[in-house]
Amino acid sequence: MRLKSLLITLITLPLFIFSACAAAEGELQSDDIKPVQVRIIRDSQIMAQVGNDIINVGSLDKDQEIMVYPLSPNYYEFTFGNAHGLIPKDAVLPLSKSKKALGLALADLQKLNQNLITVRPTTIYDRPKDTSKVFGVLNENLRYPILGRLRGEDGSLWYEINIGDDAKYIQADECELDNGVPVLTYHHILQDSENKYFRHTSTTTSVTAFDNQMAYLKQANYQTISLYQLEGYLNNTLNIPAKAVVLTFDDGLKSVHRYAYPILKKYELQATAFIISSRIKHNPQTWDPNSLQFMSISELKQIQDVFDIQSHTHFLHRYSDDKRPVLLSRDEHNIELDFERSRRALTQFNPRVQYISYPFGGYNDNAIQAAKLAGYRLAVTTVRGKVKPGDNPFTLKRLYILSSDSIQAMAERIANTRSDIKPMVPKQ
Repeated sequence: MRLKSLLITLITLPLFIFSACAAAEGELQSDDIKPVQVRIIRDSQIMAQVGNDIINVGSLDKDQEIMVYPLSPNYYEFTFGNAHGLIPKDAVLPLSKSKKALGLALADLQKLNQNLITVRPTTIYDRPKDTSKVFGVLNENLRYPILGRLRGEDGSLWYEINIGDDAKYIQADECELDNGVPVLTYHHILQDSENKYFRHTSTTTSVTAFDNQMAYLKQANYQTISLYQLEGYLNNTLNIPAKAVVLTFDDGLKSVHRYAYPILKKYELQATAFIISSRIKHNPQTWDPNSLQFMSISELKQIQDVFDIQSHTHFLHRYSDDKRPVLLSRDEHNIELDFERSRRALTQFNPRVQYISYPFGGYNDNAIQAAKLAGYRLAVTTVRGKVKPGDNPFTLKRLYILSSDSIQAMAERIANTRSDIKPMVPKQ
């Protein structure tokens, strides 16, 4: 169920939904809410916001104790990953113990900028020993922050995590380490039959290949997350699923409106469009597959139910005489002025223009500092790789999926699985 539907139907959870959304912006304010220690009186399913959805994320066992916060009428909230989980009030019994009785305050639980990934239902233990009491279970397809690593009495590796302001333990063999979120890069989309001049350019993808790639994401249960959510992942303030991917389109070409937009809409996927603001057309152009055309004001507005509009600079998307990105020859002040102008021009589509893609992936210290001064919060490059917590937010890596790449190659490139395990690919 999508978050919009849950906002309508889960009327008993308004404070939880508000706080989960606020956590993504780092605005969760619970200092005035006194925590309550409770005992779980029946095996209980728990929920949390993960990416776009509020879902069942696991269960907690009867007779366990946990620190919770009374932030909604029918549910208690508790620390879960980078945000909050939810347990029904009728599943727990408040106790008289103080928070100190847990022996581990939330402020003492520092993350390592490293997550584990659950690939199956994963047991949570009270102690780093498989014969210790079971605290509960994490469902599959979760990324969960790790507090530390330690060896058990038998030499096995364990991960320490925080649930309900207390330390719990997961066997390392039962999960994977998070290898990062893939941010995919696209530019131009054309039908093979009309592609006369862009067939051998890596930035042009065929309609058929793109449709197949998006169908794979849908069939393999990937969730497309926004750059706002990616920022929350980077800053350890938001829970996202293990199967998360970011889709980005540079330049703002008309082919994105013509071909990519309906395909993404068909598969219910979301994306970011990095727009060269000086090239926005006042009126739509007649379609010409033989030239690079740019979207108009009306076309950009039409795609906003699928695309989040962000910046690809204003006048800096061009090469200098020495065939290098012109941005690299500008001083910090001039770059900042361009970045600010682009933000202003794009506010007609989005009041939150906070992210930028460097033209041709070219950047230097001047560009990074200019992006910060112009008010941007993330910047993406064309350096190949995935995005992980702790990465420099102004030099984020991305991946290309080419028309010539097989679906199997795409699956392997974006998967988190260890190199010795081949990801499952749905039959086409």
